[in-house]
Amino acid sequence: MNVKIRAKDITLNDHLRSHIETAVEEFTKYQLDITTVNVALAAQKKGASVEFDVHIAHAQPVVINQTDDSLDAAIDLGLERVLKALRRLHDKVIEKNASSVKDLEPLAE
Repeated sequence: MNVKIRAKDITLNDHLRSHIETAVEEFTKYQLDITTVNVALAAQKKGASVEFDVHIAHAQPVVINQTDDSLDAAIDLGLERVLKALRRLHDKVIEKNASSVKDLEPLAE
């Protein structure tokens, strides 16, 4: 999994970079074939915005935009939203492979 972090009008220190990289490592727990994660940080007039662009093999990319007054809050809220989206995608994949009620055989009395 490739992780690319870009910052526009924000100085990206080691603490922020390591926080984002460790949070992105959590994405692997859903066992999706994630190829690339692009993170774009940008300063705005009031606060900061974060965009997470998660590319998954054989699926549409997950794109999450989050804006908040502080950069740390925007990152944390964005990460929560990405984890929620990946969890939902994982549940869809699991349910697709599960057997349905129609496939079950009735019990003989």
